[in-house]
Amino acid sequence: MLATALHYSHQLLKEIIQPNDHLIDATVGNGHDTLFLARLVKGSGHIYGFDVQEKAIHHTQEKLLAENLDKRVTLFQQGHETLATALPSDIQIKGAIFNLGYLPKSDKTIITQAETTLTAVQAILERLLPTGRIILVVYYGHPGGEQEKQAVLNFVRELPQAHYNVLNYQFINQKNSPPFLLVIEKKATKKRVLE
Repeated sequence: MLATALHYSHQLLKEIIQPNDHLIDATVGNGHDTLFLARLVKGSGHIYGFDVQEKAIHHTQEKLLAENLDKRVTLFQQGHETLATALPSDIQIKGAIFNLGYLPKSDKTIITQAETTLTAVQAILERLLPTGRIILVVYYGHPGGEQEKQAVLNFVRELPQAHYNVLNYQFINQKNSPPFLLVIEKKATKKRVLE
């Protein structure tokens, strides 16, 4: 059976994450992705999670404490657009995940916005390691969602092919605006052979 966008996002991250990597959950939400990432990293690896809602940070902290993984994660109750200044300047990122839209079972008027999302994506691209991936699970069936979807699609289409692979994974025969997945992968740098 084909994986949903959410399940495929985890598979794509699991393929690349190594024990000491630094990762970002740009939209902590209910903490599922943060917990998934925290289970994967070991050693000096660390997760940085961002969410504007206190409820999201609180629920995520509870999940991490229940599994004794809280030391592997730093949570910021602030927008992901602040990550460039929130993270230590020497941190390089191996992977990041975004769930665009709103926090399920919460205030549906608090949504991610194209401008802040793209600011965060650009900041991560500047720190992304070769073979690193940025995952965007795009939920757009809500007011404002279509605008963010189009802005993100326009942005990733313009990323230079020489430096990035961009994948769009979606079901095209489903109703009610099913979420889809975008993956930005930084290409490995090629070593020049000296003659």
